[in-house]
Amino acid sequence: MKNNNNFVITIGRQMGSGGRELGKLLAEKLNVDFYDKRLLLDAAKKSGLLPEIFERDDERTPSMLSGAIGIGMSLFGAGTIGGYVGDDMVYRAQSDMIRELGATKSCIIVGRTADYVLRDHPRCISIFVHAPEEACIKRIIGRGDKDCDDKAKALCRKINKLRASYYNFYTDRTWGAASTYDLTINSSLLPMEQIAELVASYIRSRLAIWQKFD
Repeated sequence: MKNNNNFVITIGRQMGSGGRELGKLLAEKLNVDFYDKRLLLDAAKKSGLLPEIFERDDERTPSMLSGAIGIGMSLFGAGTIGGYVGDDMVYRAQSDMIRELGATKSCIIVGRTADYVLRDHPRCISIFVHAPEEACIKRIIGRGDKDCDDKAKALCRKINKLRASYYNFYTDRTWGAASTYDLTINSSLLPMEQIAELVASYIRSRLAIWQKFD
């Protein structure tokens, strides 16, 4: 990563906290690319695995032979019949894509343990977005993911549990712990546009410090 002037902003987030929305706003304000589900598709294309496999294993804890498929089905396209693909293969392919992005461009990456994968990147800023459960439930319903409080609460708790298990499994850090990140944000305290401007100001200040010592 020496002599790399690119910067990367990684965003971890609780379900319904607005982390993805914040990431998109920051990408617009900083004029850089934004990667979320798009990262999965790019990694799938590069590795030769079908995008469906990445969708299935997206931020999920590995399970023994969970990637097994039956004879007559192919994960790698024409010419490959049957076989296995493990969750670790998916994680490695995704991590390789994250490292490639960090080495070649400035960007925003949401989730996928990007902060850990890029822990040695000299210009990586890690952010975690959280909010009280009631605020997350309101956001989940507001964007149409669920239609009532009980369903939204169940989804929120399920996804947070999956994300925590995934992150804690693949890293030596703790998902959501303040000490794990450069900046943690309660997204319920201000409108998202104001939060994005504050975070963008923080990022610009960090960039100015880095550039001072280039």
